[in-house]
Amino acid sequence: MRIINRLPGVPVERALGILSGRWKAIIVYTLLDGAQRTCELEKRITGISQKVLIEQLRALEEHGVVSRQPSTDALQGVEYLLTPLGESLRPILEALIDWGAHHAKELDEVHRLLPCDAVIRGRTQGDQL
Repeated sequence: MRIINRLPGVPVERALGILSGRWKAIIVYTLLDGAQRTCELEKRITGISQKVLIEQLRALEEHGVVSRQPSTDALQGVEYLLTPLGESLRPILEALIDWGAHHAKELDEVHRLLPCDAVIRGRTQGDQL
């Protein structure tokens, strides 16, 4: 059975179902920087295994958020990039980042927030996740 057949019918549950899990939002956020090979994503995202990365990329691909294309460099392989549908998640992720920071502030837990570069290598301190 395809993953997409198991998504809830209520729109908010559907959206959360697509982004749910430990890594999907982080993968999408990382791909906002542009197309990247699997090995690049694995190096940039701290703590993700290759197996989990590939599983999550396949799920995101099936949901139409990510696509694969042949690598543009001389090496063989594929790159993953966001589709226009995936790019449309940019303002949603930004809103979730803002709300997460607001939530931590309201509960006096700002000290528990991690800097972006603790999870995604190659992001500057000014970028948030």
